[in-house]
Amino acid sequence: MENFRKVRTSEEESPLPFPDLPPDVVEMKVKEGSKIRNLMNFAMAQMELKGSRQIVFSGCGRAVTKTITCVEIMKRKLGGLHQVTKVRYKTLLEVWENQDPLPGGPAQNLTVHKNVPSICILLSRDPLDPNQTGYQPPEPRHGLGMQLDEAGEDASSSSTKGLKRPLPPPREELLTKKLQVQVPDSPRGSGTTDCQPDRHH
Repeated sequence: MENFRKVRTSEEESPLPFPDLPPDVVEMKVKEGSKIRNLMNFAMAQMELKGSRQIVFSGCGRAVTKTITCVEIMKRKLGGLHQVTKVRYKTLLEVWENQDPLPGGPAQNLTVHKNVPSICILLSRDPLDPNQTGYQPPEPRHGLGMQLDEAGEDASSSSTKGLKRPLPPPREELLTKKLQVQVPDSPRGSGTTDCQPDRHH
């Protein structure tokens, strides 16, 4: 294969895996070399300026992580978006051209079929069917126009900060109990008696 050079890659066209999509839904096809800023500028314009209710991000192979990044940015910027994620395999056709063909022989091309993982993520302002596989409800919006006090206990406990807050007090209690156990031993200068002499006195 050292004499071959990849000349083009084409993606097998396949319908989007979401039922009941409007015909004019915007599909953002994320490629490995796509710039996230350009993708997001276009997608945000569609959702905010043109009033689109739904948008689909799709990517395959090495573009999968970039696709997920775009979706997370969009959810953070807009908030309140319902999400359905579908993972599948897509076929890529790679055409490789022989750089060093035999003299007088035809230029040899190789076509390689590759199955690569592909992800399609639908974001929607309108509610989606929560029973379909891959559905995620909108995330609660912390600090965006709503204070934690107004959001109630559920919202604060679901955030990572809320989960970390209650933990330190039990640790402090354990420390004080340990200190109380060690205090009677310290006047005798031996910490290995396990407080047994105190019981006899």
